Amino acid sequence: MSNIHPTAVVDPAAKLDSTVTVGPYAVIGPHVRIGAGTTVGPHCVIEGRTTIGSDNRIFQFNSLGAIPQDKKYAGEPCELSIGDRNTIREFCTFNIGSPGDAGVTRLGHDNWIMAYVHIAHDCQVGDNTIFANGATLGGHVHVGDWVFLGGLSGVHQFVRIGAHAMTGFQTRLAQDLPPYVTVAGNPAAAAGINQEGLRRRGFTPERIAVIKQLHRVLYRQGLTLAAAQAEMAQLIENEPAFASDVQLMLDFLALSDRGIVR
Repeated sequence: MSNIHPTAVVDPAAKLDSTVTVGPYAVIGPHVRIGAGTTVGPHCVIEGRTTIGSDNRIFQFNSLGAIPQDKKYAGEPCELSIGDRNTIREFCTFNIGSPGDAGVTRLGHDNWIMAYVHIAHDCQVGDNTIFANGATLGGHVHVGDWVFLGGLSGVHQFVRIGAHAMTGFQTRLAQDLPPYVTVAGNPAAAAGINQEGLRRRGFTPERIAVIKQLHRVLYRQGLTLAAAQAEMAQLIENEPAFASDVQLMLDFLALSDRGIVR
């Protein structure tokens, strides 16, 4: 294809849409699949069983689909799956999954991934997230939609991050981060809700007020987690128009087995 630079090394078995662009000195392995309109920058290495969707912008010097940094890995056919319309800036490393989990590392759609981000094996990242420079996910981390990770944030393996949550610069996150909540520090401490992010996404003042109430119940009233969950459940009856927001929080808390940032 004319849009593959002559210095790029693309295995004949790789399946690239005819509209894919590959820059100079990129290397693409035999099990790679790349969808329409995706651009691969110079010096990228895309290997392993990696599937990349449509209209992604992959900048120079990325390593996608390498084996996991897991001593237990023994060559199993694990995968990396990247969705559509993602921006992946320079020097990022995304690994395939491992046999100890789902065997697939996933990045959803419309994510903005800045330079030097690491997404380790078996991470599951949703849609519309922003990872600032140097954000790092340990293995098996789950990240919800619309999450913002501040620069140089480090997330411990197996941590879960709820939708619309946010971490500040250089945050060390070793426990689950509930939806809507902003944390910062080393170790992370709750600092309120991601109010500006919610406002930019079109949340009404009334909806934000209910989410603030969730935060007060969880962090400001001195309740045990079980008591806070019971009080939140009452909000579904008191604020039926925003029941889905309350339920999102309750579902997240019910699944947390690492404890949450308090």
